Amino acid sequence: MVINTNMSAQTGARMLEESSSQLAKSLARLSSGSKLTSPEDDAAGMAVSTQFKAQISRVGAALSNVSNAISYGQTQDGFLSKVGKALDRMSELSVLAQDITKTNTDRGLYQKEFQTLGQYVNDIATKDFNGVSLFDGSTRSVTTDGDTSKFPMTGIDLTATEYATATNGDISTTAGSISAVTNVKAAIAKLSEARGTVGSSQARLRYTSEQLNMLKINLSASNSLLSDVDVAEESARFARFNVLVQAGTAMLAQANSAPQSVLRLLG
Repeated sequence: MVINTNMSAQTGARMLEESSSQLAKSLARLSSGSKLTSPEDDAAGMAVSTQFKAQISRVGAALSNVSNAISYGQTQDGFLSKVGKALDRMSELSVLAQDITKTNTDRGLYQKEFQTLGQYVNDIATKDFNGVSLFDGSTRSVTTDGDTSKFPMTGIDLTATEYATATNGDISTTAGSISAVTNVKAAIAKLSEARGTVGSSQARLRYTSEQLNMLKINLSASNSLLSDVDVAEESARFARFNVLVQAGTAMLAQANSAPQSVLRLLG
């Protein structure tokens, strides 16, 4: 029997160290919810997961941009619907002012309302969304994915000639009211075109938003397969290594006590 070198104890210590290391890893995975707690777990998997996470973040940012652009367009259309009502009333007033039973005094009253509505339309042309003009006619380039692709959102210009001519009309005379009808009709046609433009942009952005949402979900699912721990499987592994550590500890203690039996030979 050898006393100097206790091979049983050394083997037991090595096995206990391995079991303890695996137990620690299993505990880290369960506590973090990730099976990639260090690069050594799966170097390639961690590299791909890192890229997935970055892409998911970019897609999320693009989705935020598209959502804000949709809100911008909704705000535009909300104002344009009010402009439409104002122009409808202005066209109605232009026709009422042509009534042969009305005096110029009556037409003067119609003109006051007509002028007020024109000022309302001109005021809306100055509105903005978070400091960005809604109706200056500028085309806005909306980022539609994580690779900076753009969608040109056509601008709406409420300072166009058609609106300016209509809002500056004068229906205090019969001749003026006849001219005003023509001008307001042209402004209404221009407005109809503008609302159609806004509507088409909204439809395009809605499709983009749905696409980005689906892409984000699919990327998250792919990343989950790489990085998320299977709790049931890892719990079984944890229980296994926990038992091995306890057994290894007991066996190492037994191996360390074996040399003491030599004392019986010496006795």
